[in-house]
Amino acid sequence: MEKRTDTKDVNGVWKHSKSEGHDDYGLVVSLKARKYGIVKELDQILDIKDTEKSVLQYDVRFQNGIKCGGAYLKFLHHQETGWKPQEFDGKTPYSIMFGPDRCGFTNKVHFIFKHKNPNTGDYVQHQLLKPPTLPADKLSHVYTAILDNDNRLRILIDGKQRRKANFLSADDFDPPLLPPKSIFDPDDEKPEDWDERPKILDPDAVKPDDWDENAPEEIEDEETVKPEGWLDGETKEIDDPDASKPEDWDDEEDGEWEAPKVENPKCAQAPGCGEWKRPIKKNPAYRGKWHAPLIDNPNYKGLWKPKLIPNPDYFELHKPNFEPIAAIGIEIWTMQDGILFDNILIASNEEVAHSYRDDTWKPKFKVEKQKQKEEEADAASDILLRVQKGVFGLLYKIANYPLLDKYKPKILEIIEKGEEQPTITLGIVIAILVIILTLLFRIVSSGNEPDLYNSEPFRDMAAAEAFANHGSHRRENEDEIQKDAAVGPAHRKLRRRDT
Repeated sequence: MEKRTDTKDVNGVWKHSKSEGHDDYGLVVSLKARKYGIVKELDQILDIKDTEKSVLQYDVRFQNGIKCGGAYLKFLHHQETGWKPQEFDGKTPYSIMFGPDRCGFTNKVHFIFKHKNPNTGDYVQHQLLKPPTLPADKLSHVYTAILDNDNRLRILIDGKQRRKANFLSADDFDPPLLPPKSIFDPDDEKPEDWDERPKILDPDAVKPDDWDENAPEEIEDEETVKPEGWLDGETKEIDDPDASKPEDWDDEEDGEWEAPKVENPKCAQAPGCGEWKRPIKKNPAYRGKWHAPLIDNPNYKGLWKPKLIPNPDYFELHKPNFEPIAAIGIEIWTMQDGILFDNILIASNEEVAHSYRDDTWKPKFKVEKQKQKEEEADAASDILLRVQKGVFGLLYKIANYPLLDKYKPKILEIIEKGEEQPTITLGIVIAILVIILTLLFRIVSSGNEPDLYNSEPFRDMAAAEAFANHGSHRRENEDEIQKDAAVGPAHRKLRRRDT
């Protein structure tokens, strides 16, 4: 089933489709980079202002992940006479907007309510501060907003509280629901003679007679003397006397030939060559541009502020005056497809919402979570297998190195046994690689072939061999495996003689 919402700005196509992985259906965003709008009028208008508790709850699943898209609901209040659901768009008045939104630096679960100022009649939008963030996965999640009669708001995600707030607190909503009692007088003006400067330049200060503003910041060090033997007439580089013009050099095509430069050998035996200059040092007489010092301003009156007057828009309120809910709408612009909405609930009992989560959301979440674990395990296994394959390929190449020809059968035997084990760990694979490289290093560095069966690398290889044999022979006693893997060189030599 498809539902198209073609208006001037809304062009998305809704689908009633199964949720991926199970038979649960939902309302699905089917196309990317579209604006979507859909509305459902309620059978009766719900007055949440005077109810003991109001619970807003629904499921959302970002089946293809979430990079840039919203999935919030708008709980619309009663519209003007003649309004039609087909006219629903971003300008349609709402009472509460609730739900997840993520794009760029935005990552939050919105809770916004519009409240009518009883004095002015204007609707003001109040947004929850420090909202919770949304889960970053492809699973179904249930979002719950609980509005209590004592002005508390609680936001739950998957049944767990993530944010609590008070509708009357200035720390929880922007702007605060209750306006300030006093405001600055917008008609008040700062007097022309009001001086806000705490410090001023001393008008009586005079520049000292010995203050030279033109003195340079740096001067030559007159005390420095040119080192004895300095070669003023020599350059640091000279033409290479041994260089000669190539026979195939063509002056017309290649230009005039110039000998390459080399360091002047005379300069190497002298303290220096070329023009000698005195080093630069800071000028002790430098004082810079003169400025009069700062003094306290005798006319300072402080920072000017307009006077406070009673706020004409102030009102007192014991609890929010929420508009009744007449319809539920989804109005989003998203770059994501596959966003699935399901199980939208408005209740006056928290236990009803809890039971509804357990019956509708939790079963499918468990199925999706288990599938996610299996996919993650498969992905991790594939990565490990690719790494092991690459390492074993390197081991075989090293085993074919000419210096290891004498030990190649034994090395290949251990590699093959290790490769046959489906559960062999990456650590063991790398351990075998280190053993072979150590043996190779000793052969190259010593210039002689070491006694393989008395060498420490071979003892390590014996341990690896014992591990590889574990998969084939399945010894009953684990202690025997460890003992066999850690046998000393004398035991190994005895077994060698027996063979």
